[in-house]
Amino acid sequence: MNNFEQALSALMQGEVIAYPTEGVFGVGCDPDNPEAIQKLLAIKQRPVEKGLILIAANYQQLLPYIDESQLSPQQLETVHATWPGPVTWIMPCSDKVSSWVSGQFDSIAVRVTDHPLVQKMCLAFGKPLTSTSANLTGLPPCMTTEQVHQQLGDKLVAVLEGQTGGRDKPSEIRDAKTGQILRQG
Repeated sequence: MNNFEQALSALMQGEVIAYPTEGVFGVGCDPDNPEAIQKLLAIKQRPVEKGLILIAANYQQLLPYIDESQLSPQQLETVHATWPGPVTWIMPCSDKVSSWVSGQFDSIAVRVTDHPLVQKMCLAFGKPLTSTSANLTGLPPCMTTEQVHQQLGDKLVAVLEGQTGGRDKPSEIRDAKTGQILRQG
């Protein structure tokens, strides 16, 4: 079994994995599995109220989690113009989204990635992954497999080996309704 299959198998078993994204390594799990999300929050020492990003291979994978009816065609066009790519959008969430993912919000942060390895993983898994930077809260995000093993290695079942997309920061976050930039990319 190669590293990719090992990471995919861990996801399917409700485990948390680390994987390279556009800028930093992320940790993620099945967004529909509350036990997996609780493991992820415990590993990160992250409060549930903050919510999590969903990262996907394509927009179709995100549709079940978004309530498009609350956005205008222009707002959706603006979002689609940035994907696939390193921009995360805050969008109204559907009834499918649990508070384990949305946190204290009635919206969800979503991104269609342009990272080939993450695209491959989301397609193989058949849905988006939760995505939050691979680090303990308060420490800098991991940029390499080695850093992931140093900070989180004993807590993770699998680390998908690969390179980040070469950007030096986490993704930009924007609000789909207002267009406001909430985190600079």
